[in-house]
Amino acid sequence: MDTFTKRLKYMREKRKLSQKQLGIDAGIDPSAASPRMNQYETGKHRPDPNMTERLCQVLGVPVAYLYCEDDDLARVVASFANLNDKDKRKILSMIDQIESLEG
Repeated sequence: MDTFTKRLKYMREKRKLSQKQLGIDAGIDPSAASPRMNQYETGKHRPDPNMTERLCQVLGVPVAYLYCEDDDLARVVASFANLNDKDKRKILSMIDQIESLEG
């Protein structure tokens, strides 16, 4: 199982969505939603960029989340995307401070 398929399945299950429901919510015809999502999760087929964006919108994660090889970084990417602007600026400020200490 590659990173993309692992993260797609993990987030779908975390959101308590069936393969069929995720597919339908992403705009796939209900009769094809379950088999197509199964193919995406098993790695048999890869969704095109537009479908990947729609899946991520339904799951509430940025596209980058599905491709992060590092588990900690994937968690940061998913969490950061859901913060409000004020909290994002706080996090970026802390990163700047840490980087200036290391410099």
